[in-house]
Amino acid sequence: MCLSQSAQAVKAPPTSGPAPQPSAATQLVDITARTGIHFDHMSTPDARYIVESMSGGVALIDYDQDGYPDMYFTNAASVEMGLAGKKAKSALYRNNHDGTFTDVTDKAGVGYPCWAMGSTIGDYNNDGRPDLLVTCFGGVVLYRNNGNGTFTDVTKQAGLSGDNSWATGASFGDYDGDGWPDLFVAHYVDFHLNDLPTFGSKKTCQYHDVPVQCGPRGLKGTSDNLYHNHGDGRFEGVSKQAGVDDARGFFGLTAVWAHLGGDGPPNLFVANDGEPNFLYMNDGHGHFTDVAYPSGVAVNQDGTEQANMGVALGDYMHTGRFSIAISHFSEEYATLYRNDGGMNFTDVSYPSGIARATTPYVGWGDAFIDLNNSGWLDFILVNGHVYPQVGASGTGTVYREPKLVYSNQHDGTFRDVSRLSGPAVLIPQVSRGLAVGDLFNDGHLEIVIENLEGSPMILRAEADAQNHWISLDLRGAKGNLLALNARVRVTAADLIQGDEVRSGGSYLSQNDMRLHFGLGNHSRADKVEVTWSSGAKETLANLAADRFYVVQEGKGVISTHPAATSPALAH
Repeated sequence: MCLSQSAQAVKAPPTSGPAPQPSAATQLVDITARTGIHFDHMSTPDARYIVESMSGGVALIDYDQDGYPDMYFTNAASVEMGLAGKKAKSALYRNNHDGTFTDVTDKAGVGYPCWAMGSTIGDYNNDGRPDLLVTCFGGVVLYRNNGNGTFTDVTKQAGLSGDNSWATGASFGDYDGDGWPDLFVAHYVDFHLNDLPTFGSKKTCQYHDVPVQCGPRGLKGTSDNLYHNHGDGRFEGVSKQAGVDDARGFFGLTAVWAHLGGDGPPNLFVANDGEPNFLYMNDGHGHFTDVAYPSGVAVNQDGTEQANMGVALGDYMHTGRFSIAISHFSEEYATLYRNDGGMNFTDVSYPSGIARATTPYVGWGDAFIDLNNSGWLDFILVNGHVYPQVGASGTGTVYREPKLVYSNQHDGTFRDVSRLSGPAVLIPQVSRGLAVGDLFNDGHLEIVIENLEGSPMILRAEADAQNHWISLDLRGAKGNLLALNARVRVTAADLIQGDEVRSGGSYLSQNDMRLHFGLGNHSRADKVEVTWSSGAKETLANLAADRFYVVQEGKGVISTHPAATSPALAH
């Protein structure tokens, strides 16, 4: 439940010995130029309409299943282009295993899905290959992975073509335990090119008396969609009967399936822009109950609705529970909801040290990430304002904004180390999507940022070379072959941490589905406990550090390999 700020306390995580001391800030190095990626997101200088400000999701997807994450960047048209029937080109880049990437968009057939917002992945037909879902101003596009480097648009055959609303965050998850990944799609504003709101025309189209684009306030929202997977390549809309249709039409932006209340089926969290969030408790039989208010995550500690944008989930305190961090608009603050168990959360944004530095900025993509392989999750979020005209407001707010990096202090608090993490962090940009993964299979995590204007930025975490790690690639057995929402608990001596395989999250983006665990100075994981989405449990013992493991449900480790070297990334 939400307590007043003065009543809140940051609970130190349990420990069996002296807590290790936090290390110096990890350097985040801009390696974009070295990767060979040349992608520019379309943007309009004045962004007179809200639909021109919200795109920019990025997905890490190993589409060719060679063990290296590839990248998919979404792109969006301007209103002028949309009125003329033109599309902007999204891009798929294949990982070359040497620190560089090759544009394979045309061969793959994924360049022009729609007026693209974001993307996520799931294996909708259980053939073992990751499929790509793109959310659009105008619905969704589902690309089936053909296994030969190409994709086929199966939106119509899958029963998803009837959705013509503005789709934003989407997430695959097997909510009823039948082994087939279902799909939830959040929706944003009821916006139409043939009925454009007039720039600066009323109070909800002004920012501190400066004329700006209209919305979302003052515009109508649209309902969300839940699709049940029939197991034959087709989905059926079941939103209303399941209780997740959002009849009030809140402005949905990010959705993610996750185990937020312990064992049982995955729950569903939806971040709503300027409206209360949803936390749907799953009864396992096809029905959900919104418990966001009693759980303490609907609004902030003051009972105020915030402009909820990106969502990060992580066990930053080693309690075995996933807390929720949400990015927000300027003059608000990024919110950290600590998971206290039993579907109870507390807003610890200020006492944790997260809130203060975020107030001037508009936050979007975010992630809990172990930057130095210490075994403790740090936090990063990217920023960029919505209004190019904001500089005229006299508030000191600017359009292009820096990123923020927080170091985990091992006691339930974070320290803002943005200015200590390297010059790339401070470069002002109009950022949107963010995804995290080990792009080069060398034990270093990379942060891929899609910017609304211009090229993306790829930051490499120069982790402490003395710290160890392991990476786990989970594979389901008879169903849910991507192992969505399978959970892992890793024990290395007195260091215990957990994570979960998830579809979607951040802001309209997709992280690498492999689970990366820093181990600090421990040279092995003594025990790895996997709770599969089927409910089956499996324990692995004595896994050597600094290796990648592929774990098959019911069979344990089926393959392993050591870290690769990336000469192209050496200083």
